[in-house]
Amino acid sequence: MTAHDVLDTLGSWREEFTAVRRAIHAWPELAFQEVRTADTVADLLESWGIETHRGLGVTGVVGRITGRASGGSIGLRADMDALPMAESNTFPHASRNPGVMHACGHDGHTAMLLAAARHLALDRAFEGTVHVIFQPAEEGQGGARRMIEDGLFELFPMDAVFGMHNWPGIPTGAFALTPGPIMASSSTFEAVVTGRGAHGAMPHLGVDPVVAAAQLTLAYQGIITRNLDPLEPAVISVTQIHTGSADNVIPDQAILRGTVRTLSEAALDVIETRMDEITRGIGDALDCATEFRFDRRYPATVNHPAESAFCAEVLRELVGAEHVQTDVRPSMGAEDFAFMLQARPGCYVWIGNGSGDHRDAGHGLGPCTLHNGSYDFNDALIPLGAAYWVMLARRWLARRRPQPPG
Repeated sequence: MTAHDVLDTLGSWREEFTAVRRAIHAWPELAFQEVRTADTVADLLESWGIETHRGLGVTGVVGRITGRASGGSIGLRADMDALPMAESNTFPHASRNPGVMHACGHDGHTAMLLAAARHLALDRAFEGTVHVIFQPAEEGQGGARRMIEDGLFELFPMDAVFGMHNWPGIPTGAFALTPGPIMASSSTFEAVVTGRGAHGAMPHLGVDPVVAAAQLTLAYQGIITRNLDPLEPAVISVTQIHTGSADNVIPDQAILRGTVRTLSEAALDVIETRMDEITRGIGDALDCATEFRFDRRYPATVNHPAESAFCAEVLRELVGAEHVQTDVRPSMGAEDFAFMLQARPGCYVWIGNGSGDHRDAGHGLGPCTLHNGSYDFNDALIPLGAAYWVMLARRWLARRRPQPPG
């Protein structure tokens, strides 16, 4: 089956799956609350004769599509959850759940994988098994890890697993990937600095935790510029400082929180160690007590070289080499598909979402970027993304076909 054949079939379904995508967009659900979305997914899979398993990782859904004979196995993953933010769009499919929005395109990811699942179920002329994984709670809650802990890879054995995310700014019809890290690790930290309150006009009678917090905010940045290799990507961002209640009162305590992003475990080790040392050191120097907590939430998303090369080959067949970038710069955003790539070989690619010109009348004034109230998924991607999934699965299983004894 050629790429043209696959695209023709999926293109004829575009209106149907656009309606599915927009219905999911209109009723977004937060992490581990994707009940309506999961029911939609499972009901559709079952209607196409796909063996369907509900409730893995709380609200996750897995479909098993078996081919005409035994062979290898592959996993294709889409995420389902939305974000806790208000939507500024007013078109008909805008969020009807106040304060919750599909601002990252997980509605589109779900629709693309559903379309691919239907295609694979209708034409099972392949040897092996395709597992379609509809994952909850990607947005900071580790739904991938939860599915793995619930036995994802034991219940559904897979030789490899693959993921895809839409990417605004990459032209519609183009894809991007890179071997090695493509998304950063995500960690959070909290530093609690305790001093002794006093009148703001008599600071010598107290111990000021605000001064310590200010020095910590600046000192943390020195880790990036003086402790790490200058060619090692890393980010330390203090995003919250909570302290004080009155203009003329030096408070007892200041709390700093923020995020750390790296592309390597080695850099993360250095940052965690130095942040702890600096917090204690500045606290001691300014006579403040300190507590420091560091939470490694998501590891870096690291593509496996052989699987990356294979995905690039499939994409070049689908859209032409000129529309496939194989050395894209990684993002310092994070993605919990990283846990799946730690457990199995695979690759995570970006599909271009365009510049926002696709949005219907009624979109907000903001840009069509991820995690923005004016974002909307580009429905033109549904047939293309689904075609990538179909071709990837078929090509992968054909390559894994057992060879007859010689």
